[in-house]
Amino acid sequence: MINHLITQKNWQTQLSEAITSVDELLSILKLESLRATVYIPEHFELRVPRDFVAKMIIGDSNDPLLRQVLPDQKEQVSVTGYVTDPLSENTQNPIKGLLHKYQSRVLLTITGACAIHCRYCFRQHFDYSANMPTADAKDNIIHYISENPEVNEVILSGGDPLNVTNRRLFAWLDTLESIPQLTTIRLHTRLPVVMPARLDTELLERLSQSRCRIVMVIHCNHANEIDTTTAEYLQRARVAGVTLLNQAVLLKGINDDVETQVQLSERLFASGVLPYYLHVLDKVAGAAHFDHDLQASIRLYWSLLAQLPGYLVPKLVRELPDKPFKMPIDIYNNA
Repeated sequence: MINHLITQKNWQTQLSEAITSVDELLSILKLESLRATVYIPEHFELRVPRDFVAKMIIGDSNDPLLRQVLPDQKEQVSVTGYVTDPLSENTQNPIKGLLHKYQSRVLLTITGACAIHCRYCFRQHFDYSANMPTADAKDNIIHYISENPEVNEVILSGGDPLNVTNRRLFAWLDTLESIPQLTTIRLHTRLPVVMPARLDTELLERLSQSRCRIVMVIHCNHANEIDTTTAEYLQRARVAGVTLLNQAVLLKGINDDVETQVQLSERLFASGVLPYYLHVLDKVAGAAHFDHDLQASIRLYWSLLAQLPGYLVPKLVRELPDKPFKMPIDIYNNA
């Protein structure tokens, strides 16, 4: 691993210095020979923080972290059933920036930006320009939530909600905390894994002071994504009173074996994070080569149940556009 790439710079500087050049990334990893197998996408370009690259293994073309971010020519192959909006999210936003799919929860896309572009991202084709809440949209959001008293939780998403400045994020927190019926604010974020310095003191102090329960659902797919520094930052968040959960995506050739999944759950728990969901891949256009056979996924899951205590086994689920909940995979009828 290339530890010399790890910096002590603040997170905004790290964000601005993320690698966006395929050639630079391959040069750092001494993998110039891979150039013929990759391509330069015109949409959803390469983006990866240097701290995440520092966790990759030099010279390893099959590094599980590299394979998640390196554009592959396979993305250009059109595969039947893999579409640009696999969850039909563009039809579930009653007002701009707000998705209401689950009965007691709404999701706010407060930014279209993310610190890293994962090549299997189900929102890589999402029309953020048409769905971003404007500055004057907060009144509409407050009104909508107030008119739906069953809503008691708001999920901040994107993009990545921690990609915005503390000032902007705190303004959203202030707005949401002013709605009496809300009890929980959840943040779905990959930044604590790919750029742990984002969990700065100012952010953690603000989260610890919230009148709402704060749940942070991180996105980590492989134990190698959690080094000592990452684990320390996650533990700080836990000490600040943040409930930490993880959702992973089952990716072919990256984390689709029992040993890797066991190591992931154990590394998460050692860092103060509980495994939450293990997602079957959303069938988004360009990501078919990441999809894992369903029967093999179920066999893997049975092995996890045998090897791990129940609290370290994430729920095996898939998300479907017509269901108001995550669909558990039927591991019994498909066993």
